Amino acid sequence: MDLKLTGKVAVVTGGSLGIGRAIAAELAAEGVDVVIAARDAARLEAVAAEISAETGRRVVAAAGDMTNPADIARVMEAARQAFGPIDILVNNAGASPMGRIADTADAVWEKSINLKLMGYVRSARDVLPAMRARRWGRIINVIGRSGHQPRAAYMTGGAVNAALLNFTLALAEECAPDNVLVTGVNPGPVQTDRWNTLIAQGAAIAGQGADQTNKAAIASVPLGRVGLPDEVSGMVAFLCSDRASFITGTCINIDGGGTRCI
Repeated sequence: MDLKLTGKVAVVTGGSLGIGRAIAAELAAEGVDVVIAARDAARLEAVAAEISAETGRRVVAAAGDMTNPADIARVMEAARQAFGPIDILVNNAGASPMGRIADTADAVWEKSINLKLMGYVRSARDVLPAMRARRWGRIINVIGRSGHQPRAAYMTGGAVNAALLNFTLALAEECAPDNVLVTGVNPGPVQTDRWNTLIAQGAAIAGQGADQTNKAAIASVPLGRVGLPDEVSGMVAFLCSDRASFITGTCINIDGGGTRCI
């Protein structure tokens, strides 16, 4: 399927690892000019070179901390300097640790909110005026199913994700008259370094081995397996295209059927 994305410009935050890297590679393979952002400049440059070699597209690395408003502004400006107006924003930078309320300090809450919730808000705020003026834009928020499946052992992440579900739908309503489409994707268990970290943290909280925790997580997925990053990135690429031009204000679960709520 030709998604007709050649020549579009995208910024993917958290683009050096896992799902973010897969999204950046998928978009580049579709002909998109991609800027990837993350904190580790050396790793970011290496990944940009790898994706460029894989896809034949120029991929630009723009190092920045998405908790820092000045860094967000600098990343977006680097994208505009490299390729021109930004057509697509994929908000993906953000991670909250496992933890129950007594074990989660205020600093952890503040960091999670500032990185994922406010990082997404600030990035969207930066790109929206030009998207609305051109009457074309896509904002895809990578959120997570914990936003509507609360768990005591993942309280911070669930609360931030719930806020992002609300933000995504509200922003979609505001931007729809200008043909700027805003959607979310909620990955379930996906095999990444981040997943391995969550399994280790969950095992420590439960007082059991990582293998046991991983098996329990897989058992909760009707398809009976953990997903792969490119099973998320394909959906994101589709949502960026005009094939999805009547989809906005919704969040799509990519979780092997594991989220069972109305």
